[in-house]
Amino acid sequence: MRTDIFARLDREPEPPKIEAPRMSRHRIALFGGTLAFYLAIVWAVLITSWLVALDWKVMLFRPYQQWPELHPFLDYYVVLGQRGPTAVMVACWLGWRSWRQHTLRPLLVLGTSLLLLNVTVGAVKLGLGRLGPHYATQIGSAEMFAGGDIFPSGHTANAVVTWGILAYLATTPRARRYLSAVSATVSLGVGLTTVYIGTHWLSDVLLGWAAGLLILLALPWFEPLIARTEEWIFAMRARWRERRGGSRPAPVADAGPQPVLLPQSMATDGLTAEAVTAPAEPVLPAGHPAAATRARAHGGHPARPGSMPVAPAGVRRPPPHTERGPRAGSPARPMTGG
Repeated sequence: MRTDIFARLDREPEPPKIEAPRMSRHRIALFGGTLAFYLAIVWAVLITSWLVALDWKVMLFRPYQQWPELHPFLDYYVVLGQRGPTAVMVACWLGWRSWRQHTLRPLLVLGTSLLLLNVTVGAVKLGLGRLGPHYATQIGSAEMFAGGDIFPSGHTANAVVTWGILAYLATTPRARRYLSAVSATVSLGVGLTTVYIGTHWLSDVLLGWAAGLLILLALPWFEPLIARTEEWIFAMRARWRERRGGSRPAPVADAGPQPVLLPQSMATDGLTAEAVTAPAEPVLPAGHPAAATRARAHGGHPARPGSMPVAPAGVRRPPPHTERGPRAGSPARPMTGG
């Protein structure tokens, strides 16, 4: 039994498609506001403003030394922001949903969001090159363009996108509200955890939240591409199955002469089945004019050459009578007066 998600697609009818979120005016306004906040954070760090000073104050406060009892728990909690484990967990859940809903959209949305995350966040990380708190070289400096890769926070952005996808793909408003609250709580906790253990500045976390939210808000623009990709995948699957399961009809051998079964009387006259053959006749459909003619032609019994018709085997033939009288050896009928 096949275990892939295409197995149910063949056995059950396709349900109505779930309507994808649209780029409404409210969503466009949120996207514009988040983008402005994103650019403001980048500008504040580039000019070494009060935000950089706040980063240093939090870093020198060393939260992991203030509350050391939280460290063992937060070391495991921060895994919820790592891309590998979270992507596997969410992909398993969305794969099950794809199997139940007979569509590849949940998995394609997840793949699109992770691709956007890698491209956008990765490019900014490498372009700005900020060093982390553990590698800072000068107190009060923004540590930009120094070969680092921590601005924005990848853990935070990944937590926003990975867990936010569950709310984005929710089918009811109530589920969307609950999942939005869960994803916001998880991503907020992951960002603050990275500040606690000293791997990110506070401004890194702020920019990571904005970067992840921008990707979630921009996903409706990619819905047409996701739909075309799903159609292409199903079309390629159908072609592959046709090539794999298509079988050519076996060639039919030319029908040669078929043996004819002879009655017992002809066999006793020295004729054998091998000596009498008849060509194979094509099968005619019912109602064909030639079918009745053929039936009349084969309705009687075969005739013995040079003699009277042969009766079927097991049927006694009455003695022939001639004009001369009864057959020799038979009792004579008494003569009656005329």
